[in-house]
Amino acid sequence: MKLFLMVLGLALFLEGLPYFAFPNTLRNWLVKLIAQPDKELRFSGLICMIIGLLLIYLGRD
Repeated sequence: MKLFLMVLGLALFLEGLPYFAFPNTLRNWLVKLIAQPDKELRFSGLICMIIGLLLIYLGRD
């Protein structure tokens, strides 16, 4: 449970960092993201999930 909370905290920190450090740049990037077709967003999400699962697999004990 302790590891889960640490990972969750790290994920939240990394998710919040761009909003804190570069709010204007992030806002412009999000406007461009909204204009992307669903197919491209789904593909990007799939690639991120696969990379995430790969990192979890490689980092396990």
